[in-house]
Amino acid sequence: MPNRLPNIHACVFDAYGTLFDVASAARSAQDALGEKWQTLAELWRSRQLQYTWLRSLTGQYMDFWQVTGDALDFALETLRVADPALRERLMNLYLTLEAYPEVRETLSKLSAAGMKLAILSNGAPAMLSAAAVHAGIAELFDAIISVDEVKFYKPHPWVYALASERLNIDAANICFLSSNGWDAYSAKAFGFRVLWCNRSGQAPERLPETPDAQIASLAELPQLVLP
Repeated sequence: MPNRLPNIHACVFDAYGTLFDVASAARSAQDALGEKWQTLAELWRSRQLQYTWLRSLTGQYMDFWQVTGDALDFALETLRVADPALRERLMNLYLTLEAYPEVRETLSKLSAAGMKLAILSNGAPAMLSAAAVHAGIAELFDAIISVDEVKFYKPHPWVYALASERLNIDAANICFLSSNGWDAYSAKAFGFRVLWCNRSGQAPERLPETPDAQIASLAELPQLVLP
């Protein structure tokens, strides 16, 4: 068990892959995708992230809904799936992604103890709101923050700065949670205290700054940050 992180006044969560299972959209369409569902989920997600980085680097920002659709189109064409109705279904499923099993209970414990909570995500505002409402966790957050405010995607420092500004809390007193290794390492480089929720047992990143600790599930979080 990692050591407790003292003086934490807020927990800020990445959304996709951390609170919400990004594979659940394709999984829910197995009846149409068959054995291709997992390959599509992985390709869709990898291109989605790559497009955010490329758009930030080239200064050609479009919101995450557009990026998600572009990535899905690439994945469908790669797998030779030509079905406009299925494409629309998958995009709608992305608005109702399943939350990981421990999410609601973990957030409820933190909120009940007076911890400030926020989402800081690449997601477009409407996407984040829809997913949080569907999961029944929207009311537990003090803020749901989208990169759309700065028109840059993670890991740009401007994105991480949004959390400190919105919550009015110093970065050193914020615990940032992400299951994406590149996000966790970049958030630590910005100045947050960071717990990497390494759900998949991924090898450490070769990036500057190392998260304060790794956890396998968000269920471990309350005992690490609450007094």
